[in-house]
Amino acid sequence: MADQGQEYTESLLQQHKEEEDYYYFEGCPGCKVDQYKQAQRGLPVKQVLIIWVIVLSTALTISSLFPFLYFMIRDFHIAKREEDIGYYVGFIGSSYMFGRALTSVFWGVIADRYGRKPVIIIGSATVVVFNTLFGLSTNFWMAITTRFLLGSLNGLLGPIKAYACETVREEHQSLGLSAVSTAWGTGLIIGPALGGYLAQPAEKFPGIFASDSFFGRFPYFLPCMIISLFAAVVTIACFWIPETLHTHNSEKISSQISYDALETAISKEEGRETTPKESLFRNWPLMSSIIVYCVFSLHDMAYTEIFSLWAESPRRLGGLSYTTQDVGTVLSISGIGLLVFQSLLYPIMEKIMGPIMISRILGVLTIPLLTSYHYIAMLSGITLSIVLNCASLLKNVLSISIVTGLFILQNRAVDQDQRGAANGLAMTLMSLFKAAGPAGGGALFSWGQKRQYASFLPGDEMVFFVLNVIEAIAVLMTFKPFLVERRNK
Repeated sequence: MADQGQEYTESLLQQHKEEEDYYYFEGCPGCKVDQYKQAQRGLPVKQVLIIWVIVLSTALTISSLFPFLYFMIRDFHIAKREEDIGYYVGFIGSSYMFGRALTSVFWGVIADRYGRKPVIIIGSATVVVFNTLFGLSTNFWMAITTRFLLGSLNGLLGPIKAYACETVREEHQSLGLSAVSTAWGTGLIIGPALGGYLAQPAEKFPGIFASDSFFGRFPYFLPCMIISLFAAVVTIACFWIPETLHTHNSEKISSQISYDALETAISKEEGRETTPKESLFRNWPLMSSIIVYCVFSLHDMAYTEIFSLWAESPRRLGGLSYTTQDVGTVLSISGIGLLVFQSLLYPIMEKIMGPIMISRILGVLTIPLLTSYHYIAMLSGITLSIVLNCASLLKNVLSISIVTGLFILQNRAVDQDQRGAANGLAMTLMSLFKAAGPAGGGALFSWGQKRQYASFLPGDEMVFFVLNVIEAIAVLMTFKPFLVERRNK
């Protein structure tokens, strides 16, 4: 009987190979993409570049404001003391993530039902409108409102991860997801660089922008305008990208059939019952990777906010007395190493060690690196510049590589018809944690500046100690039995 069952399975596999074209459906965009992938050879450079550009247009808005938020809050005259600026900065940083947390599952469901492409186009168009309005903010509440609407109406970051897996062959999925995290990381670098260099243009470039000009009256509009123009170009270009969602209702499947799906088909032929789709919340490989991802995201968002505040705060409060341009320079240099590592080295490391081991090792390395920041503030001149740039570059490489590994785990934990919803769920939970990151980071930084002479972990020592505690918790969660990887049945 066992031999007959094996022969029957092999017969179905052979039939599938011989009648491969039969499994493609006319007019189905997902099948059309599968046909293209089947015939493709070599690296999917075009697809990866498209993913990278789309994610970059959104990622630029996430942190482009951090270099100038300190000065924006100061100009709003809402903080009574200099030490309170960080507290108000946190609320603006959190409003975007809070808005995204409320709607990410909704956008994921829309992507699974109507396709990834419409959600991507709407998200890119949202950047054009509300990022522009944020640059024109004249008070604290207008800034919070526009950031909240930007986060709630831009739901592409969840579906784009599903899109990255579906637009390339299975062996290139790590490269596709690496493009998502690389573009995200690049946006977190170039965005602050744009904000740092182009904010307050009337002060930095008085020969070009007069103090009574439009850009003089709206000193933080120029970087937002540049990002919105880029997003407008991306929005138009997205009308020509292919849809990857399968729209046919047949039980038959495309030629990119998985072994699990083939076993299901065999079971039906033999009259056996099949197991129904598992709930996302009962899918522990998915949920465990999302939870670990959330904790790392909380740490990374808090660090992103604290770094700019720490660098721009005065020396007497433990900072570096940097300008927005100085911060932009540091973050720009970090982007070069990030791009090289993610594009060339990460896919190789992922194949050798796997995503869990990479996330675990890099998380451990982050802890001593953050501890060194307090001592970096004691340096000055060229030594400070070199050491700070090296530390910032290494920190961003570690963070983005950890996130990439968790992206891979999440998308491998579900099948295609649940991938949009799974990524939407991940974005919702992650956004809640990231909403807490800026608010908590700003409050923590403000509290640390008020205890410069405390006997236990004074000033910024307490700030970086708390960040390390969060990172250590995330690292511990990467071990079994908490974090597990999906195994093929």
